[in-house]
Amino acid sequence: MANKLTPMSKDFNEWYTDIVKLAELADHSPVKGSMVIRPYGYKLWEEIKEYLDKRFKETGHENAYFPLLIPNSFIQKEADHIEGFSPELAMVTHGGGKELEEPLVIRPTSETIINYMYSKWINSYRDLPILINQWANVLRWEMRTRLFLRTSEFLWQEGHTAHATKKEANEEALQMLDIYHEFVEDIAAVSVVKGIKSENEKFAGAITTYSIETMMQDYKALQAGTSHELGQNFSKAFDIKFSDKNNQMQYPYQTSWGVSTRLIGMIIMAHGDDKGLKLPPRIAPIQVVIIPINQAQDKNSDINKLCDTLVEHELKDIRCHLDSREEVTPGFKFNDWEQKGVPIRIEIGPKDIEKGVVTIIRRDTSEKSTIQTNKISETVTQMLEDIQKNLLQQSKSFMQENSFHVENMDELVDSLQNKDGFYSCYWNENTKDELLVKEKTKATLRCYPLDANNTGKAVNDVKVEGKLAIFSKAY
Repeated sequence: MANKLTPMSKDFNEWYTDIVKLAELADHSPVKGSMVIRPYGYKLWEEIKEYLDKRFKETGHENAYFPLLIPNSFIQKEADHIEGFSPELAMVTHGGGKELEEPLVIRPTSETIINYMYSKWINSYRDLPILINQWANVLRWEMRTRLFLRTSEFLWQEGHTAHATKKEANEEALQMLDIYHEFVEDIAAVSVVKGIKSENEKFAGAITTYSIETMMQDYKALQAGTSHELGQNFSKAFDIKFSDKNNQMQYPYQTSWGVSTRLIGMIIMAHGDDKGLKLPPRIAPIQVVIIPINQAQDKNSDINKLCDTLVEHELKDIRCHLDSREEVTPGFKFNDWEQKGVPIRIEIGPKDIEKGVVTIIRRDTSEKSTIQTNKISETVTQMLEDIQKNLLQQSKSFMQENSFHVENMDELVDSLQNKDGFYSCYWNENTKDELLVKEKTKATLRCYPLDANNTGKAVNDVKVEGKLAIFSKAY
């Protein structure tokens, strides 16, 4: 039998780590805080990357690559940026057996090196907009790490754009936020709240940070992606200027935006159960696994013929895998593929062949049914869509059932101390009050939802109108 998972209700964190390892997604590396992404986990990242890369290119962005090592003086140029990242920086001080004249920073993000290059490339309004994306690894010296969710080194994409006007930059930042929202809901099947970060929580060096917030099955928030309006902060720091249509010198307005391998952690924690992963069909590396039972050694047996027909013809347009391992039992295979979260399992035994049917099992509901062999293709196609919709609906219902509104500060603090979830209230932007809530509850202001246009009496200052805000404990 495959190894057992720690029950989610017993220890959510241990359950999560068990899934990552038993589903063969990743493992700890010998370097503390970093991870080895195994082939099955990397296939998940490739599915994420393929979808987003296509969407980026459809919206006019091009891929490029910038160096891993950044001169320390570049990091120092933008005051808020260095202050936000200084505890996490890793430095290279020696190379070729000699001490370097200037230490080099292993990139925690690439705003500074990219803006140095933009200062060379941007001279005229005709050079704008610049729409560049990079798929890369970054390094942030994290003290507390967890596979996929928070590791010192991780994979991500980071978009960096420059525009002639503030309006264009704002439209860009919101467009990319919408693409992230689209991916997380439509492909990863996780319910999303789009919002604006508070001053205390925004990206170091940004004017405005937009985020998508999701709720995990332990009721905590996970920030799944961010899109930042940088204003002219970096263009001024790196003296990026262009001549506008009136021959006047201007600083461009910029954005940056990114998601990372923590999306894999999100998918695990939003959908998994005590059997293992539950992968949404649109992101699953394997959408259907076929398991022959009492498989005959004869390759021309009826079971083997049907398996080959399904893989090569009936299900050829679906990511399908035939598990023909002979060294393990069917029961082991069932458990193994359940742990790996494959959306549909098809079992074919001698009795099924006699009846002209196969047995089909949905991973999301564990529902088992038999279908005629001549209806496999249409049934599987429809079932994959049903599973995708069901997982998103479950995520939406879970978020709704565990989101609450509070009317005053005492209720906010008491609620956050006693029950995890999303707590909305009207809030007057105030970093001191925000930090006080965090100190008392370990919760943070996740965002001001973009779709909330109404205001009300602020819980932290009843004399003023506040914006709707969401507080939650978070990863």
